[in-house]
Amino acid sequence: MKNSYSSLIFFLALGIFGIITTEMGLIGVLPQVAQKFNITPAEAGYLVSVFALIVAITGPFLTLLASGMNRKAVLLTAILMFAVSNLVYAYTSRFEVMLAFRIVPAFFHPVFFSIALVAAASLVPPEKSRNAVTRVMAGVTAGFAFGVPITSYVSTKISLEAAFLFGAIVSVLAFIGILLWLPSLPVKERMSFGKQFRILRKPQLWLTILIVVMIFTAMSSVYSYFAEYLGEVTHMDGTWISVMLMIFGVTMIAGNFLFGYLVNKSMKLTVILFPLVYAVIYLFVYYWGSYVWPMAVIVFVWGAVHAGGLIVSQALLMRDAQEAPEFGNSLFVSFSNVGITIGTWIGGLFISRLGAQQLIWSGILLLLITFLLIMAKAAVVKIQVEKASLNELEFHK
Repeated sequence: MKNSYSSLIFFLALGIFGIITTEMGLIGVLPQVAQKFNITPAEAGYLVSVFALIVAITGPFLTLLASGMNRKAVLLTAILMFAVSNLVYAYTSRFEVMLAFRIVPAFFHPVFFSIALVAAASLVPPEKSRNAVTRVMAGVTAGFAFGVPITSYVSTKISLEAAFLFGAIVSVLAFIGILLWLPSLPVKERMSFGKQFRILRKPQLWLTILIVVMIFTAMSSVYSYFAEYLGEVTHMDGTWISVMLMIFGVTMIAGNFLFGYLVNKSMKLTVILFPLVYAVIYLFVYYWGSYVWPMAVIVFVWGAVHAGGLIVSQALLMRDAQEAPEFGNSLFVSFSNVGITIGTWIGGLFISRLGAQQLIWSGILLLLITFLLIMAKAAVVKIQVEKASLNELEFHK
């Protein structure tokens, strides 16, 4: 039984690994995609932003609709669509077709995430559910650490088509594993739509959502053009870029643990300092980005801090959406992708109008705005606490 459960967790994590590889792996091969279709890097960036936009718009609603369906059937349908889409990427000769098949799997992205986490937690005792969810979520960092750089490396050493076939193979393996190891999971009880939507009445939640959007906008405005920047400014070849993507992803894993510890120790201080620390990293990228070895060191630190954006954002949002955690998780997936969409668009504007090196300033400006929003929320919370204390004193009088 234990081996069966371990295998199931592995294949659920592999499914998430495949989804991240499909969504974010394109970042490492944007120059090759632009060359294949004879388009600009900014136009190729639409493949990243349109995926994120669809997730952002449809995520919470599709997750709610799917919450009443058999979880195994939904998971299998979702991962199959990722396999098919990667096959289309590999063999299409038209940019419009590739763009269309970035839209199709995007509908299934948040649904797979939410249901995979629920499925993992439902198959173990309550005291082990958090560990189960953590192990499945390891597919996210593994996707950044290995999926994205492997896609880039295969594209450089073999072909762009082979890189997309790698993504298809991963999704097919996850499909087979889930088909064989996951039992049928019909939904017995589910929280009503009304109860889940009720958390959206909280003004504080919307301020948190805005902060989450800005964090991902600031990170994605630069990271979406990571390969382009290293190629144009640092003058790295495809092999070097693949290595940098690998370093970035591996240090993201370390960053997950680091920021998880920092958030647990002092969430308020970690949230306030995060955009300032990230802005400093961007300054180092700007002033030392032309030098290979200094840039390699910066990327090592950059990856760890980038992971902090995910941890900080999710911790903030889940704290304000604790009454409906599943819906809150879909909100995180949705609005983080709003940030990715806007950030990719803004980064594309900076590159097309000011050049690759000036891209960094988009991230710095957005981080400063994020910092101001965080301080505004801290002030609002402080006022609410003081008001609550005064009301309590009045009540006792």
